[in-house]
Amino acid sequence: MATYHNQDAKVTLYWLEQSRAQRIVWLLEELEIPYDLKIFKRNNAMQAGPELKQIHPLGKSPVVSIEVTGNPNPLILAESGPIVEYLIEHFGPHLIPKRYGEGKEGQIGGETESWLRDRYFTHYTEGSLMALMLIQLMVRNIREAPVPFFIRPVTKMISGKVDSIFLQHNLATHLDFLESQVNSSPGGGRFLCGDDLAGADIMMSYPLEAAVTRGIITADKHPGLTGYLQRIRERDAYKRAVSKIVEIEGTYNAAP
Repeated sequence: MATYHNQDAKVTLYWLEQSRAQRIVWLLEELEIPYDLKIFKRNNAMQAGPELKQIHPLGKSPVVSIEVTGNPNPLILAESGPIVEYLIEHFGPHLIPKRYGEGKEGQIGGETESWLRDRYFTHYTEGSLMALMLIQLMVRNIREAPVPFFIRPVTKMISGKVDSIFLQHNLATHLDFLESQVNSSPGGGRFLCGDDLAGADIMMSYPLEAAVTRGIITADKHPGLTGYLQRIRERDAYKRAVSKIVEIEGTYNAAP
């Protein structure tokens, strides 16, 4: 049981292998709160089975439930962004950058750069970057699909056009932007929002690890992002999360 404001809370993460739930494991380890894992496997189509729909109607992962003593109905949280924000607000406010500059409390435009970055990147991750990563995954699946030989030229042509016309320059634009953001962290900090870890770093870890796995991020082209990811990987909580994932899956694939 985790305790916050004299409330005992039992946290459960509904885990789907090779999913965004990986970063929620890291967050829970970072917050150092006890939690249970309910493990779900993908089917042959790499989709979640129907069991997850018993937890949330969309049958997606991650999903977190929080049972609070005295409340008969558990709180169900879905989508990485709301999960990260909620858990941090209740169990890890130290991961929220200071909101206002000195003497600017409550003023429009008085927010610190660190706080604004945290807000932005927490939503940018799924709203912008993951959309491109998913399109790239789909294009790769189309290109490598086991189709009859006489159809292969068509699937390769379609995937090649999407890749050359849309994906390549958009991914390059986003990675150049992220490289500049990491290199201009407030106060020359080690993370996106400054020298202290924030929720935005938890959110960004998954697509950036996926980009490394796919060879999109490389040390020669993106030294800032490579160094940033290395600093994330060196955190004890991140190492504990990886160990737990290896214990569950037998290996650690950062992202497909």
